[in-house]
Amino acid sequence: MKHILFVLILTSLSLPISAQQGEEVFSFLHYPTSSRANALGGNTVSLIERDPSLIFHNPGLLGSEMDGMLNLNYMNYISDINIGSVAYTKAKGDKGAWGIGASFISYGNFKQKSTENTDEGTFSAKDINITGLYAHDLSDKWRGGIAIKFLYSTFERYSAFALCADAGLSYYDFDKGFSFGFALKNMGAQLKSYNEERESLPWDIQLGFSKKMQNAPLRLSVTAMYLNKWEIDYIDKVNTDNKDSFFKTLTRHFVFGVDYVPSDNFWLGIGFNPKTNQDMSLESGNKLGGFSFGGGVKINKFDVSASVARYHPSATSLMVSVSTTLDDFK
Repeated sequence: MKHILFVLILTSLSLPISAQQGEEVFSFLHYPTSSRANALGGNTVSLIERDPSLIFHNPGLLGSEMDGMLNLNYMNYISDINIGSVAYTKAKGDKGAWGIGASFISYGNFKQKSTENTDEGTFSAKDINITGLYAHDLSDKWRGGIAIKFLYSTFERYSAFALCADAGLSYYDFDKGFSFGFALKNMGAQLKSYNEERESLPWDIQLGFSKKMQNAPLRLSVTAMYLNKWEIDYIDKVNTDNKDSFFKTLTRHFVFGVDYVPSDNFWLGIGFNPKTNQDMSLESGNKLGGFSFGGGVKINKFDVSASVARYHPSATSLMVSVSTTLDDFK
């Protein structure tokens, strides 16, 4: 009970500073940091696996079963935009675990021009997230976790800093093959803005469940996102003058995934993200937009996985993940 109260108190302290004036910044925190999550639609807060990359999606998924694990991820997002992450996890007693991690997005190089349109070289832009996590088993089936994140952004000579926190819970019933997750994400504020105007962080409430089929090695995962608001802005607002129907607005809050898991050493998955499909819709068609798929296999001491996600007819991302247990090399 004291651990549950700890998470609730921390959440209540974080909520007042989560809303700031201005546009959203550090939106890269919405992007997947796990090839498994990417294959299942781009996000999950309920998937129970021995995979450290999932703790970026919900700190309540961190556990002692990840003792001494190292995880590396890389994704070529669109063009020369690259995303990566690294995480290390360690058990603390029988019921606790801690982790450290970092993620980044590099937006590539840009040409710099003067007001007279003369070349002044190039500059880069990137966002970085440094994370510390702790999780504890609240009971045989419940687990709670928290993550503290330090955020840094640089764009040419401009920079910004922020501090935020995630709080998460997970529930797992092994006998029924059912798991549930809940996460309060990116609660915090900018400490330093690019200019005089402070911008808001991508504050989000997410919940989801995963359920294995009784007579088949299949698992369904459904994740609800952006539960702190009803209407979600489109990436391109040019052709969105008409108000969406109730059903269309509702579907933009969900991500769906199914994975085939015949053993602990192999998996295949497919997912669909309706928001991505609608954000990238074109008059010429984008039927595969929002779909993703991937798979993973254990090779000797390494768990290797890859996923592909379709965002646009001309933009398909590839993500690769590698995990290992360092004690296996002793």
